[in-house]
Amino acid sequence: MKTKTSSYRLQYLDWVRGLGAVIMLQGHVFDSFLKPDQRDGGPFVLSQFVGGMPPAIFLFLTGVTLAFLMDTTERKGLPPWERMTTAFRRSGYLFFLAFAFRIQLWAFSQPAPWTDLFRVDVLNCMGFAIAVLSVMALFRTVERARLCAILGLAIAFAAPLISQMDWSGLPWMVRQYVIPDYRFFGFFPWAAYLAFGMSAGSIIRAIPQEATERAMQWAAIVGGGLILACQYVAGLPYSIYAKSEYWLNSPAQILTKQGVMLLVLALAFLWTRYGAKDGWSWVRQLGTTSLLVYWVHIELVYGRWLWFFKNGLTVLQTVVAALSLILLMLAISTLKTERHRLVAMLADLGWWFGPKPERVPGD
Repeated sequence: MKTKTSSYRLQYLDWVRGLGAVIMLQGHVFDSFLKPDQRDGGPFVLSQFVGGMPPAIFLFLTGVTLAFLMDTTERKGLPPWERMTTAFRRSGYLFFLAFAFRIQLWAFSQPAPWTDLFRVDVLNCMGFAIAVLSVMALFRTVERARLCAILGLAIAFAAPLISQMDWSGLPWMVRQYVIPDYRFFGFFPWAAYLAFGMSAGSIIRAIPQEATERAMQWAAIVGGGLILACQYVAGLPYSIYAKSEYWLNSPAQILTKQGVMLLVLALAFLWTRYGAKDGWSWVRQLGTTSLLVYWVHIELVYGRWLWFFKNGLTVLQTVVAALSLILLMLAISTLKTERHRLVAMLADLGWWFGPKPERVPGD
């Protein structure tokens, strides 16, 4: 039976995922719909600054759920190689979704170059990162908590070095999966968030349920410390790297985002436990269907459906468009999770299916 505490565990993770979805929606609307001559103003800069968080949030939470899967297979007594194979299959599922998503976008955007089919988006990054890090299933949960944290740091600190290496000998499709690039989601540095999520998920599973609140307090402390320390380091006049770009491959930027995520995670835990509790939450609702929200809104915002809004709205109009899109995605999300209840309710009211048949004399 699911305990109240375990219910909160799922709720606060869904809430963080939903927050990422809300930030993502507004960021993409501003990026696609706002007039070019208004992109130097504060609203657009703030929108895009905050909008850099959702991919990191989704990768981190994917790492958390992957750690849950690894722990579950371990508790079932599966041998190490079978545990790794189970985790690796999750990678195949995400690759399937990634290419299905690219094919749909490509088909709806004709004429479009065939190379768009192989663009490395966040789903591709998740699939590749899981494939590489599935080897962590060979270790026990407690060991994995420590090793994945070290791996996350290693990936983050290696990112500037990877950027400086000559990768011209590799095919372009392979380079997109590895090298830091503003246009793609390469393993460096984005896989660091998945590794950190695996560490966090392992910790959550390893500690007793009654210790979760204390763990969240430590998450807030560590998160705040990371933010302060990384901002201090980023402001120093010297660097250990010959070349590093803050928004592309800087470990300071990666760890700052990770600090923000730890703070958000702790706040979400407190909110779902002492604030919203068991009540319905529209943010958490979006989090339960984040993949559907991601898939549908990309086609609407960047596809041809709303072409008349592209680069043509003022700041106020863009805010209204963002709010409208969030409400639309919330309606679609609710329809997905509550469709069986809605169908039953309509049937009881005699709608859709017509009136219920009744027996007549002589039947």
